[in-house]
Amino acid sequence: MEILTWTYILVGISFALYIGIAIWSRAGSTQEFYVAGGGVSPLANGMATAADWMSAASFISMAGIISFSGYDGSVYLMGWTGGYVLLALLLAPYLRKFGKFTVPDFVGDRYYSNTAKVVAVICALFISFTYVAGQMRGVGIVFSRYLEVPIEWGVVIGMCIVLFYAVLGGMKGITYTQVAQYCVLIFAYMVPAIFISMQLTGNPVPQLGLGGSVADGTPLLDKLDGVLGELGFAAYTSGRKSITDMFMITLALMVGTAGLPHVIVRFFTVPRVKDARLSAGYALVFIAILYTTAPAIAAFGMYNAIESTSEKKISELPAWISTWQKTGLIAVDDKNDDGKVQYLADPTANELSIDRDIMVLASPEIAQLPNWVVGLVAAGGMAAALSTAAGLLLVISTSVSRDLFKTFRPDISDKKELRIARIAAAGAVILAGYFGVNPPGFVAEVVAFAFGLAAASFFPVIIMGIFSSRINKEGAISGMLTGLIFTLGYIVYFKFISPELNSAEHWWFGVSPEGIGSIGMILNFIVCVTVSKFTPAPPQAVQDMVQEIRIPRGAGKAQDH
Repeated sequence: MEILTWTYILVGISFALYIGIAIWSRAGSTQEFYVAGGGVSPLANGMATAADWMSAASFISMAGIISFSGYDGSVYLMGWTGGYVLLALLLAPYLRKFGKFTVPDFVGDRYYSNTAKVVAVICALFISFTYVAGQMRGVGIVFSRYLEVPIEWGVVIGMCIVLFYAVLGGMKGITYTQVAQYCVLIFAYMVPAIFISMQLTGNPVPQLGLGGSVADGTPLLDKLDGVLGELGFAAYTSGRKSITDMFMITLALMVGTAGLPHVIVRFFTVPRVKDARLSAGYALVFIAILYTTAPAIAAFGMYNAIESTSEKKISELPAWISTWQKTGLIAVDDKNDDGKVQYLADPTANELSIDRDIMVLASPEIAQLPNWVVGLVAAGGMAAALSTAAGLLLVISTSVSRDLFKTFRPDISDKKELRIARIAAAGAVILAGYFGVNPPGFVAEVVAFAFGLAAASFFPVIIMGIFSSRINKEGAISGMLTGLIFTLGYIVYFKFISPELNSAEHWWFGVSPEGIGSIGMILNFIVCVTVSKFTPAPPQAVQDMVQEIRIPRGAGKAQDH
């Protein structure tokens, strides 16, 4: 069967499964809509958390970045993995014991202020919209290639699917849908990785194949370094970014993880604190399967892409080039009219332009794998993008209905609150779709901005809210606003206002927009501590509550406060 036929079959089956689960598990109360009733098993929650975590940035874009950036792309791998460990060990159990459904909920109670809560809602909305824009972009890329529709229509189709099961099922529907999506995406990621590893190195384990040798006996990475060197590129295994920027990006991705609202809320869907820790452990194992495979997929993809295109006559280019050209994500320009394609580091002579977001999706076609594998990867890419998009949309709807509307209208009925949450989710889908069609960068870059905003706004007030009883509402509000405004302003300036200055010689302290969240976080800490020092201490009841959070007892079931 043709690729398109396999894609329709596999994507259709997976979508039918997701929608069926959403109907079966539709939310009937706000507690089911927000935290799935607090009754999800640790194993199921671990899978759902992994699916929530492994977005389009992880599935589609991370290996693509590593393919084109080599060693420099490892910051995403290190930052996102280390960040999840930080979240699981340092924050999740305490936040779960606190018993609130959302980060603004926690901020509002811990800092005894509706103003602080509203500021936290604003931060959550900025983070979530930035993050979901990357997911919708990923959805559009997948649909535009495999369903042969323009990327704009790909985004619209994805919007409709997400809207259906996120609005209908809430967290309950999303949780069980994400369990299915994890199974689909991990299978879709590993199958081609195993195939290609066998082709290139004879080893069926991609992680080991990365350190293996190609047919002529040369180690794969040495061969890749040599091929790239001949084309004028830096060696695949060498770094080009400064150590400072590498450190700052990694730090921003790590601590940004700890402030991501859609991941934190996952730890409220299980019955006990013990289950929150256990589900975090399960999720880490499930995440590691993909994350340890990504460097292998990246190296395999880059090697195969160069081998199949460099110095080939245009008439002899493989079929995958013309297929992806239709999406606008690959461009061929014979600048010297010699009828051949040159892939070179010199942009004035380079005749082949490949969007880095397509590397994982195109790898099966580049390696000439069976058509069903190509269709499977399409289903996996959609599962990854849609699972995270759904979680983010729930955070947006919850922030509007629970953290904003109910804060000022506490007497609102359960039914009306649920209706407002669904309306907010619908509005969020439409706005996310716009940013999916008009993204500020490639998928992982957009997601990195979301992590930077989370690092600069939420991480300091969450960490100090748990481990310091002296930080007060004035400090928290000042710190969040400082971190958010500084980081957002820096990103907007270099990405939108003056993109021509977006280079190392113009960055402040040599830190790129992807890593500036680390500086924003430091400013947040400084402002938060300084302002708290010169303003009254929190009430004694709040200080006692902070001490109680860290005592490992009294871990009952989540309550709807």
